[in-house]
Amino acid sequence: MNINHLCVDGIWHKYRSIDSGKWTLQSICLDIKPGELVGLVGPSGCGKTTLLRLIAGFEKPTSGKISFQGIEVTTPTRILPPERRGIGMVFQDYALFPHLNVWKNVCFGIAKSSNTSRANWLLDLLGISELKFRYPHELSGGQRQRVALARALAPGTSLILLDEPFCSLDQEVRIRLRNELSSVLKSCETAALFVTHDSQEALAICNRIAVMEQGFIHQFSTPQELVSRPLTPFVGRFVLQRNSLPIHLKNNEYFTPIGKIPLSDSIKLKDVDTIMFDSKAISISLSSSGNAIVKSSEFCYNHWIVTIMISNYKLRVWYEKEAKLGIGDKCEVSFIPNQSILLFPGSIKTYTA
Repeated sequence: MNINHLCVDGIWHKYRSIDSGKWTLQSICLDIKPGELVGLVGPSGCGKTTLLRLIAGFEKPTSGKISFQGIEVTTPTRILPPERRGIGMVFQDYALFPHLNVWKNVCFGIAKSSNTSRANWLLDLLGISELKFRYPHELSGGQRQRVALARALAPGTSLILLDEPFCSLDQEVRIRLRNELSSVLKSCETAALFVTHDSQEALAICNRIAVMEQGFIHQFSTPQELVSRPLTPFVGRFVLQRNSLPIHLKNNEYFTPIGKIPLSDSIKLKDVDTIMFDSKAISISLSSSGNAIVKSSEFCYNHWIVTIMISNYKLRVWYEKEAKLGIGDKCEVSFIPNQSILLFPGSIKTYTA
């Protein structure tokens, strides 16, 4: 077996300053293969950065272990210092040394006796060679991010940790850099763990994605599997932005707060309590007697995404741009025939309503 990878095995963690019953991480298991770009997504406060700090060696777990290249680097009783792990890290705020120019920042982690040809190669690869003698305050956000990435890669590490590296960049620069990331990592033969709260960003570039909530991993799989087969309602809501509602059986018919769902008689929902569907699976229309209220609307190029509230549930609805709905308007909601829905829990299957 190739041991040139990261393995996180059964990690539990809690901070002493937090309520003793509150776990920051719960039974976290994941691995990164050589050259692989793995995404770690979840809402703020779910434990993403804590897991990165454990992998980097800045924190100690309560239980479990972390191995890198077949060597245990983190256990509850032993932590290999960060500088001895050979793992690079790129922080949200770049953490460049303000008193050093670009060249000295990039070469900081390279032994003085080492050949600096790799540093020059990285500056060329990332398109920042002409910035070699500038200081961090003389660079744009995108340029500083490239310098931070070059510094993390300069020592020749086979793994880097990226903690929301693009969160402070404008959209155009963000898209350009994330599209370049995979090719840069491939050129350097480096694997990466890419932390972000933007699930669409992870779906766009990662080989596999771990979806976290409250210190727990709901699903760890490829982008294609996440989209086609989310394992929990949380994955469907957070990653795919799908709607979810409770479902129940009454007089041999299936109902939600929206109304009846025309499911096939062959479908047995004895153990199912949640239905999930996307914004195009339902329609809305103005009605003074409607039981849903418009809470907000977002213009998306050629349509609107309208958020409505019905029976204390928020739903997102795809809506034609020509039509107009105002905040506070009442409307009727109904399922559109022949749209796919997902049923939870149990064996997840896609059905047509």
